[in-house]
Amino acid sequence: MRSSTPTPPPPFAAEKVLVSRDPKRPSCKTVLTLAYQSLGVVYGDLSTSPLYVYKSTFSGKLSLHENDEEVFGVLSFIFWTLTLIPLFKYICFVLSADDNGEGGTFALYSLLCRHSKLCTLPNQQDADERLSMYDVQGVADTWQSSMLKEFFKKHPRCRNGLLVVVLLATCMAIGDGVLTPTISVLSAVSGVGVKIEDLHENYIVAISCVILVGLFSLQHYGTHRVGFMFAPIVIAWLLCISGIGIYNIMRWNRNVFSALSPVYLFRFLKSTGKEGWVSLGGVVLCITGAETMFANLGHFSPLSIKLAFTSLVYPCLILAYMGEAAFLSKHHEDIQQSFYKAIPEAVFWPIFIVATFAAVVGSQAVISATFSVISQCCALSCFPRVKIVHTSNHIYGQIYIPEINWILMCLCLAVTIGLRNTNFIGHAYGLAFAIVIFSTTCLMPLVMIVVWKKKIMTAVTFLVFFGSIELLYISASFIKIPEGGWIPLALSMIFMTVMYTWNYGTLRKHEHDLENRVSVSQILALGPTLGIVRVPGIGIIYANVVTGIPAVFGHFATNLPAFHQILVFVCIKSVQVPFVSEEERFLLGRIGPKEFRMFRCIVRYGYKDLHRDNYDFENVLVSRMLEFVEMEAESHLVGSTVNHELADHSSKQTLQLCSTLSLEKAKECGLAENYFHKDESLEILKAKEFGVVYIIGHSYAKAKASSSLVKKFAINLIFAFLSKNFREPHVILNVPHSLLLEVGMINYV
Repeated sequence: MRSSTPTPPPPFAAEKVLVSRDPKRPSCKTVLTLAYQSLGVVYGDLSTSPLYVYKSTFSGKLSLHENDEEVFGVLSFIFWTLTLIPLFKYICFVLSADDNGEGGTFALYSLLCRHSKLCTLPNQQDADERLSMYDVQGVADTWQSSMLKEFFKKHPRCRNGLLVVVLLATCMAIGDGVLTPTISVLSAVSGVGVKIEDLHENYIVAISCVILVGLFSLQHYGTHRVGFMFAPIVIAWLLCISGIGIYNIMRWNRNVFSALSPVYLFRFLKSTGKEGWVSLGGVVLCITGAETMFANLGHFSPLSIKLAFTSLVYPCLILAYMGEAAFLSKHHEDIQQSFYKAIPEAVFWPIFIVATFAAVVGSQAVISATFSVISQCCALSCFPRVKIVHTSNHIYGQIYIPEINWILMCLCLAVTIGLRNTNFIGHAYGLAFAIVIFSTTCLMPLVMIVVWKKKIMTAVTFLVFFGSIELLYISASFIKIPEGGWIPLALSMIFMTVMYTWNYGTLRKHEHDLENRVSVSQILALGPTLGIVRVPGIGIIYANVVTGIPAVFGHFATNLPAFHQILVFVCIKSVQVPFVSEEERFLLGRIGPKEFRMFRCIVRYGYKDLHRDNYDFENVLVSRMLEFVEMEAESHLVGSTVNHELADHSSKQTLQLCSTLSLEKAKECGLAENYFHKDESLEILKAKEFGVVYIIGHSYAKAKASSSLVKKFAINLIFAFLSKNFREPHVILNVPHSLLLEVGMINYV
């Protein structure tokens, strides 16, 4: 009978396209396949940098002389910047600082939070440390790591400062999502002006805007629809620019290889002085996109990313920059159109088409990365709730956020139309990216000491060496704040205000909920006075706390003194790990004595886990409750939290099936009699037949009368505006309106 009954698909069904964490060494075929795929996702932005690097570098007062010192000096800076930052820093060091295979700023922050107890997320429990991905075991603490942990423990402001650094890097990364499509598309389209010299600038801007609108309008289809084209386009682009580079070297100046000597770095700064230092704000654009290697680590493997960069991307970029320098050494007058001027006449239009496609690919990768960053911020309570649409049922992690998509599009169009010049956009882009990579450099020494247990001297050496290089570029970019550099600062200030205020308000609301919890005895003691009765059905009360009974339920019981037959207090929370497996996602336990029929369910998500829109939470919750009751009856673990890994697979499937069937249907199939040993299980199924009601608190936060003006402004205006205009909790939870009951409250924080 059971074998003939169809089994529903397991919850959270989604194929996760990630590198297998199998300890066995991956096959060569797997590594080569991932390396090929990474070219289209990781290196689109980095590979399109030659479109605008030389143009941005020589956009100021720096001029070219007949002795080629300036051209060779800039080429030397480009070569050593590409060698030291992407090749040495990221390939050799940063890619090793993964969080269970995941990379990016949040991965570094997650590692530090777990190993140093720095987490600012509410509702953290000791049980979270038993998650398989929470692993903090390893080498014993050194005196340096112990000292650093104690320092953060004693100084909460330093913990907040660390969060600010992470949020700053995140805001600048979001700024890259605005500037990358703008500068890439505008630089590619500007090549038309080389062949059509009388074409007005307005037409180039208009064409760029049309491409940008089309790019953002197609985002809801998902990357996977056109993803198969990305890698071939980037490969074709890299081979084209490297081939043109070789052609220009052989034709115009073979002595350009001498510029690879670091001597030219010092000669350039000595001869050009302040103008040469300011021009470094354009040189830093040659490594834009390097952070993407680390941020996309979870979708590939470190070996595949290293292989793709060292074998194809790095040599092709070096040849491209050398070839353009060779051309410039003989054509000083073409500096503002050097890339397209250096292309041989016979292949100009094919290269122009490939360049446009490559710019779109690079922009697409950055836009998708921005969606991912916003999603992680929402999971960590650092960004207001937004709608997250999953664009693929087969590829995990491909998402689309409508609100962010249209905001990015409007900002891109505003920057394109407002600045109209890739030089000004380049100034903004360079500053934003330099701050992002410097933030990673600041976090890495902490990871070295706390996680890797390295000596302080090793961490300081890393910070001083790479930090001094990046500070040189940041200082050069700051000089150009009036010429476009103010854009990322303004954007980051807006996003920082939103993110920090949301995080601050959320934590204050959680503290208020903790202070106003009520006990079970307090609620039940009011029974005779209020005439509390138990009505048929299941009541699911969403709570913000993992202990006690939330104040919203006490408010509900006071005004409407009737309980459902089965009560489940559900708390959905985030933990400081990238993913939580389905076996570990639910923690289920009782509240009060068994006869109260009150349960607590804690649903845990990692910061890269995705809440599925089609997730049937109601049936999954009932199946977990049935598991809990049956296992409790068998093991006599009354009142304790049960690990669902104890249940065998066949029993789990049967309980999931029963949760989707009516009680009578389950009895007809013989499932109820065969699997349910207690009346409580049958009572749960019977209560489900009467219906499920979702009770959600609709609380408004207000600052106390004694609060400072800054706090009142943040809570009463900014936080209230964000709470009102972004998505409500029941929308995020996908709760049907017919089953929703909202309880209004005012929280004075």
